[in-house]
Amino acid sequence: MVGPTRPIWGFAHEVSPHPGNDVNASKPMGLSTGHSKDSVTINEGGSFHLKSFSAASITDTTSDPFGQNGTPITDPLALFTDFQWFLYRARNTVYFTSFSKIAYDKDALMTLVAKMVTLAPQLTHGFKGALPGAPLPQHLLEAVTSVETVETFEGYPDKGLTPALELFEDGHKPLFRVRALVLKDGPDALERASLIIVHSAHAMMEGADSALLTRSQSSARGPEGTSLTARSIWRKIGFALVGAMAAPFHLVMGQIVAPKTADMRFKSLVFERRTIRHLADILHVRQRALMFALVMFALNRNGRGFSQKRIRTSYTTLDDNRSRKGDNYFRLQAVGANFDVRPDFLSFVKGVDDKLARIEAKDMTSTQLTLNAIFKAHRFLAGLVPFLYSTRFFRFSGNYHMVLTLVPPHRIAGNLTLGLAEPVFAGSYHPGTNLCTFVPGRKFVTFNFAMREKHIADVDAIMRLLGAIAPSET
Repeated sequence: MVGPTRPIWGFAHEVSPHPGNDVNASKPMGLSTGHSKDSVTINEGGSFHLKSFSAASITDTTSDPFGQNGTPITDPLALFTDFQWFLYRARNTVYFTSFSKIAYDKDALMTLVAKMVTLAPQLTHGFKGALPGAPLPQHLLEAVTSVETVETFEGYPDKGLTPALELFEDGHKPLFRVRALVLKDGPDALERASLIIVHSAHAMMEGADSALLTRSQSSARGPEGTSLTARSIWRKIGFALVGAMAAPFHLVMGQIVAPKTADMRFKSLVFERRTIRHLADILHVRQRALMFALVMFALNRNGRGFSQKRIRTSYTTLDDNRSRKGDNYFRLQAVGANFDVRPDFLSFVKGVDDKLARIEAKDMTSTQLTLNAIFKAHRFLAGLVPFLYSTRFFRFSGNYHMVLTLVPPHRIAGNLTLGLAEPVFAGSYHPGTNLCTFVPGRKFVTFNFAMREKHIADVDAIMRLLGAIAPSET
């Protein structure tokens, strides 16, 4: 047997959003390594491994990453990159959550947040009156924290997740919130006393930040300088022309095709890492390919879910050279990939693994450069015709069936995350877009879904699929 093929701690719950509101391992290497600081990098030829991942890979750790020199911000969006601007306007949020042995009260939670902001000073930006890099004053610490009492953790963490759209309602507060859900009668049989839930605007945080903060390491960074060559200048001009032509079409299609309502749901699954590692070894594929394939194959339902021919996806990788892909804030970059539908899982997962290898043997910056050019064009157009940039437009997910994100390993360590315990859950919410975020830890890997309602019930099929293929391959 490959190990348990059921969720650990029973985390497989569906929840409706509040109405108001990579582990990349080269074949057949496992998820774990001997290092405590892991990241995802690409080798020559497209194979993958885990490498050292720490604050040292963030190029700029100044406490004032936006160069305001103590001057209060009056227009935070003016300092955003085009990618940040689009994520902000789309009200895209990210979350991190984990159970803790500590029963937090308001003061303890504010102390935790003050420490977090010290390690992630970018959170002091993004709102009117902000002083980038300065500690948050008491009244803002009180505004971004809340403590709630719950009777049981049954159905959590999914039950506690929301789109967190309240982040965008008050332009004078930081773009993040931290909640502590505390058990009324003290720790349960698993020694869980509280659940910590962090929500942030995606414009401010990404998976690499979450991984660093989980290790109690600094995720501070600011804009990177660029070194332009003749080739890069002409390439930049080329993508700018593509963006100028594509943005109007994208705008029109968004008004027509985007969902009229954001009928999104959250759900999470937990697996032991050894289960994924063992099965990937048996199938002779990368663990990332296996996880991607499990999700796509199960949710596609033999062609009834997404497509009978091919599944259109965007997946993310990390790139330490942020300026190379045209955005000097984020380390992530999107890569477009279409996967041919196959009748059986074995041929499908092999096809996914081969497709990833082919894509990553080439330059992977084209998709992100195109997106950044389109975002730049949208930012210009929004200044001319703001009424066209409706809430419905920002629910448009393009031509993708799913977005798949493998974040760096989240290994709990240090003073900031004292008392937290695996598994760690993290993900993203974008209205109208089907998302799955894979979060590896030391012992567990979580699959975190924010999906259209019509797909969320099919998430349980992943467990049945894994249970069906694991015994037959041993």
